This record gives sequence, C-alpha cells and structure tokens, in this order.
Amino acid sequence: MRRAQFPASSAQSRGCLAGVGGWCEFFLGQVCVESDTVLDSLILQTFMDTMLKSNPQTQQRSNHNGQETSLWSSGFGMKMEAITPFLGKYRPFMGRCCQTCTPKSWESLFHRSIMDLGFCNVILVKEENTRFRGWLVRRLCYFLWSLEQHIPTSFDASQKIMENTGVQNLLSGRVPGAAGEGQAPVLVKKEVQRILGHIQTTPRPFLLRLFSWALLWFLNRLFLNVQLHKGQMKMVQKAAQEQGSPLVFLSTHKSLLDGFLLPFVLFSQGLGVVRVALDSRTCSPALRALLRKLGGLFLPPEVNLSLDNSEGILARAVVRATVEELLTSGQPLLIFLEEPPGSPGPRLSALGQAWLGVVIQAVQAGIISDATLVPVAIAYDLVPDAPCNMNHDLAPLGLWTGALAVFRRLCNCWGCNRRVCVRVHLAQPFSLQEYTINARSCWDSRQTLEHLLQPIVLGECSVVPDTEKEQEWTPPTGLLLALKEEDQLLVRRLSRHVLSASVASSAVMSTAIMATLLLLKHQKGVVLSQLLGEFSWLTEETLLRGFDVGFSGQLRCLAQHTLSLLRAHVVLLRVHQGDLVVVPRPGPGLTHLARLSMELLPTFLSEAVGACAVRGLLAGRVPPEGPWELQGIELLSQNELYRQILLLLHLLPQDLLLPQPCQSSYCYCQEVLDRLIQCGLLVAEETPGSRPACDTGRQHLSAKLLWKPSGDFTDSESDDFEEPGGRCFRLSQQSRCPDFFLFLCRLLSPILKAFAQAATFLHLGQLPDSEVAYSEKLFQFLQACAQEEGIFECADPNLAISAVWTFKDLGVLQEMPSPTGPQLHLSPTFATRDNQDKLEQFIRQFICS
Repeated sequence: MRRAQFPASSAQSRGCLAGVGGWCEFFLGQVCVESDTVLDSLILQTFMDTMLKSNPQTQQRSNHNGQETSLWSSGFGMKMEAITPFLGKYRPFMGRCCQTCTPKSWESLFHRSIMDLGFCNVILVKEENTRFRGWLVRRLCYFLWSLEQHIPTSFDASQKIMENTGVQNLLSGRVPGAAGEGQAPVLVKKEVQRILGHIQTTPRPFLLRLFSWALLWFLNRLFLNVQLHKGQMKMVQKAAQEQGSPLVFLSTHKSLLDGFLLPFVLFSQGLGVVRVALDSRTCSPALRALLRKLGGLFLPPEVNLSLDNSEGILARAVVRATVEELLTSGQPLLIFLEEPPGSPGPRLSALGQAWLGVVIQAVQAGIISDATLVPVAIAYDLVPDAPCNMNHDLAPLGLWTGALAVFRRLCNCWGCNRRVCVRVHLAQPFSLQEYTINARSCWDSRQTLEHLLQPIVLGECSVVPDTEKEQEWTPPTGLLLALKEEDQLLVRRLSRHVLSASVASSAVMSTAIMATLLLLKHQKGVVLSQLLGEFSWLTEETLLRGFDVGFSGQLRCLAQHTLSLLRAHVVLLRVHQGDLVVVPRPGPGLTHLARLSMELLPTFLSEAVGACAVRGLLAGRVPPEGPWELQGIELLSQNELYRQILLLLHLLPQDLLLPQPCQSSYCYCQEVLDRLIQCGLLVAEETPGSRPACDTGRQHLSAKLLWKPSGDFTDSESDDFEEPGGRCFRLSQQSRCPDFFLFLCRLLSPILKAFAQAATFLHLGQLPDSEVAYSEKLFQFLQACAQEEGIFECADPNLAISAVWTFKDLGVLQEMPSPTGPQLHLSPTFATRDNQDKLEQFIRQFICS
C-alpha cells in the first residue's frame, strides 16, 4: 500500500478531522444495510462478474494485503492519526503572468522568497489574533477580531461622483442626446442620485463588523479550512506598494458564496473593504440594498439601453464616474469573469467584461495612471450550493430565502463531518497599462469556424487555413458597446487571458482526482486498495506537470475524507475478507462525477488533445478495437499530427480550451506534440537517410523564414506545414502506455460524444425551432441516449448548449428572424443526410471507444 508523501502545513491545522472516525462506523453500517437493496445487489453482481473474474490477481492481492485491508475495512484506519487534508508548505508556484504581454511585470512583480512563507487558514481565528488574552477572550475572539479590523470610511464619495467631469457635462446639458439636454438641472440631478443609489451606497462600518463576525462563525461551521498562501498575499501587497495603483481582482466564479468568501479573505488580510461587482439578477431588491451597504456594486438596468438613448447615456456616465472615484481613492475592486454557477450559457461573464471595460476606459482616459490586475482562483472540494439539477434558470435570492438556506445548511452541518476544504489562489499581479501597450501587437486576422472547418468536414478541402479561429459567445452589454471597437476587442481578449491564467493556477482538489478515477477507469467498480494506488499515481502526475493540489496528509485519511463527500454518488461494498469495493452509482451520479472531473482537465488538456488527435489519425488505418501493438506499427508524420491537432482545436469550443489570445494555434500544436513526447506516448522514429532526431543543427538556411506573429521562436523549418518531409513518430510500446492513452482520450469523451449525438439528432428533423427549445430537446435526447447506452456523463445541459452554439458557428444551424422571434433552421448545406453523416463521422474519429 503506497502513501502520498506531502509535506504538512502549519501545526494549527492538525486534528481538524478528529472525530471523523465515528462517521466511518456509522457510514459502513449504512452500507451494509444498503447492500441488501436491489440497486446495490445489481452493482455488486456486475462488479463481481466483470472485475473479479477477469482479474485473477485480485484474490492474491487481497490475501497479500490482508492485514491492512482488515484494518481499513473496520474503520478506515481508525488506529492511525487522522490528519486534515490541508495544504503542504512547499508547492510549485503557479500563476506567473504572461511573459509575452507583460514582460516587465513578469520580472519585477515576483519574488522567489515568497514561496517560503507557507499557508494559513483564514477562518482560524484564535486568542493570538486579538490584542487581548484570557478565558473570556477565547470565547469571544471572533467578535473581538472583527472589532479590531480597520475599515476606512469615505462619506463624501457621492459628492465627488456628482462633481465628476462627465456627470457635470450631463447636468449642464453639454452632452448631445443625453438626459440633461433641454431639462431642468434639478431633475437631472435627482435622476443621477437615483442611479447612483442603485449602484452603491457608502459602506456602514458597524454593519460590516457585525457581518464579518457572523460570516466568520458561519464559515467555520461550513468549511474545514480556507487556505491561502501567505507568500501570494505578500506578493500582491508588494505589487500594490511598488506600482502605487489600485488593485483589481479578477476571479473565477464557482459558487454563489464566492461574493462573500473572497471579500472576507481579502478583508482579513488587511486590504480593507473590497468593492464587489455583483449580478443584480441573482439578488432580490431587499438583498441588493443590504449588499450595497456591505460594499456591493450593481449595474443599473438602464446601461443596456441603446447607445442613443438619453437614459442609457446618463446611466453609463454615472457608472463610469463611480468606478473612477473608487479607483482614484485606492479601494480594491473584485470582478468575476465567469458567469454565476449553474447558469446555462457562455463561460465568460458579460457583466464582468462590462466592469473591466470601465476600468480600462479609466486608465486610457488618464483618470488613473495604471491599475494592478490580480487573477484569482478559488477551488472547493464540493461546491456548497451546487444544485442537483443544473437545467434551471437562476431565481433571485431574497433575504428570507438566503437566511433559510443558511439555517438549513447549519442544520445539515450540525454533528456532521462532511465539511469541505477551500483553496484561494492569488496569481502574479501585472500592469494593465503594460498589457494594453503590448497586447495590441499580438493581434492577427481571424476567421469563423464555418470558413475554417466546414470545407474539411465535407471533404471539399484538406488544407487547414493558416489563420486563427474567431469565436465569441458572450453577448456584449451596453457598457461594452459604448467603447470603441478596438477597445471592445481589448476587453474580450484581456478577460479571456486572465480567466485562462486563473483556471490554470487553480488547485486540483481530492474530489476531482477521485471522481476522475471512478468515471474514466472504474465505472464498474474497483477494490479500494487498487484505488488508493491510482489516487497516489494521479496526484504525482498532477504535481509533475507543475499544477498544485489542494490537499495533503495520509493517503487513507484523504480517501476517507473524499469518499465521505462523494457518498451520495458512490456505493461502498465489503467483499473478499473485508476489503472494500467502491462503485459509482449509475445515472445522475456519473453526471456529477463528470462535472467534478472537469476540474482536472486543464492539467492534462494538452495531452488529451494530442491523444484524441492521434486517435483520429489512426481511425482510418487501424480498427479502433485493434491491439496496441498493431497501432504502434503505424508511422505518424509531424505534419499529419499538426493537422489533426488543429482540426480538433478548431472543433472544441474556446470556453473549454481557454487559449491565451497571444498564443497562435501553431505554437499550441508544438506544445501538444512536446507533451506527448515528454509523457512517453510518442517515440521519434528515424527513417533511413533522414537527419537523426537528436541532431538539432540546421542543415541549410531556409530561404523563407516563416516568423509567426505570436512570437514563436521555434525552428521555422519544423513549423512549415508545406514541408514534404518532417519527423515521424510511433506510439510507444511501454506497458503503461495503452491505459494512459485511453485515460487521456476519455477526458474529452463527454463533450465529443455530446457533439456526435447532436449530429445524430439532426436526423430527427426537429427544426425549425427556437434556440432555447431546441437545446432543451437536444438535452432530452442526450438523457435518452444515456439511459440506453449508459453514457451518463454526456447528459449535461451545458454540453447540449455548447453543441448547438458550435453547430451555429460551423454553419450547420442558421438563425433567422420570424414573427415569434429568432428561429434555428438547418442550413441548406447540411440538409442532406450524406453531409450530416460526414459531420458525425468527422467528430467520431476523435472518440476512443
């Protein structure tokens, strides 16, 4: 039995899982009772028939580890010390800013010594965190801590906003078409005050302290710990001092609780009251009034009116004046770049882009000299408010509804040890002014997916065009449309750039690793001793790729903690001398595991794209079920691999890949190929008469140097797609390669299978229809296929929406106006069954059965 060797964090985090062993006996007792049900009997029978019979070493392994298995099955190793799955001290640093777009920030705003500071548990407040000591202080430390926090106040912020140049021009009627033209200044001033009251109010210090105390008490009962690296916070504080510019935090959005948790984390580290840009759609009017007093910012609905509407012009001017005042006064601003969790639609937030556009406009107008942008990532073991059914619209959260939800959550947590761990990651800050200057040089021409991929799908062309894909799913808001077209492009690419950096720097939690193993390798069940070894292996692979993990401790305790969180989606069965079998529950349980496994996809994304591309290249040569040795005979040229990788990159949505706008597709192809070689899946093949693969010297100077606009400094000869030769590769014949290759292919199987089933759905003739109704019908079709084929990971409404939007970009579906609204129609090109079959065949070539 192997153990994961991770360094421990501070001693104050030890023992937080004390008492979890009591849950083990209770839960195992439940499992023994549940195993008599029909469902678990079928699961056990399936596992015994498929795994134990096909693996004769299982009995031998069970006898070999008899003592450990008996100890484990009798209580998850209760005799061993229980260690919290907290974070270790020494971790690979993730989240360096882009060296191409911000080279000065990359060099000056990073200090290697910050990694020696270690982690801290933000919600762990003790007597030592206050100025007082004593028995009573230990029981009132939360309240005393909240009283000692510094809260800067500014009671003249509203007056400064009214004195803003843009607002004064509106009041005097000097702006053509604005609300102030031809109206009394008093009426316009009242309208400005009304809009300003909708956006913000002055934070109330007493209310902030009271809310901080209540939130700290609630978080300690909801989470085991909220970990933050002290070196990352020190780096952000030093960047703010050296730059002398306001901080703008750009964060991912995993839970509705993020709007409370992240400001509290930053507030506890001495950054003051962080102003949070919130979505008014998720809050009732009463809750919005409370959140404004706590530092919340809301966009007035008038900002989305047409550009020539007088009320829209006035509202946008007040929003710009408010943001300019916040930045001028040095208050930190928090913007979420992702849509709220559970909302169907694009990943990038239209609201977040609108607020970011106002910040960029303030810097370009010279209101502030610069702004320091800080990408933020947050990771949960399990998202606390994740709904079971994701296919629903977000209802506004009211005061009483929120209070009732908190009360229910506390009741569920009372006496329960299934609390989750949270990791907050602050990436390296960078200068907005520097990015604005350098990023424009990386812009190049782009084409739609229809021009890039449709001729290849239909077999009309075999050459991939030498250009990038243009794909934008996030609808623009009124604030963004009010900017120049060049500035709109800057906002979109900056938001995608920062979100890519935030997602890449997010820690991988133990639930994501466990869900990936159960979904991709052991859907029919696995013996626990084998699962522990694979958990350790996948953790090591994650760390070797430079990604961080959000846990540490003994391997058994980690498995205990993780399985306790996933117990609604797995079944534990006791077989073979007390050994345990972990079996995923079929149906919605697999869908939930698929959502959790998506958190691990950024770690292996390059290898997964490369493996699926290799599968597509071999699809026409070797039978999919053919032996690995037969597939390893085939020679794979570098140019063919580049082409297949490009085709797959164009097919997959950018919301999934999150490519950096400054990186060309050709650079990404080379990165994918390098990853496949590094992980040992591809081996260079030296053909007779060719230059050895180890020879890095040039044979001749190329007459035509193909310099890429993205700053690709690789050998120009290797980037030339027209080169007749090129290197060749074979699949490695190492014993571990077939399983690892299949594992990588299955990481992208949910979205590729959903796309393939969406192509099959075209045969049913459900068009014309509205986009919402067609997406709903496609989702129902995915559910029906899941019940029939047992592929439940594809039955996700977000995958159905991604398939519909991808087919629109590809020219398969066309949106046309009608009296009842826009309607989706099948394009004339794909009206024939032959072309629909070509589309499905093109997608299925990348799927590994």
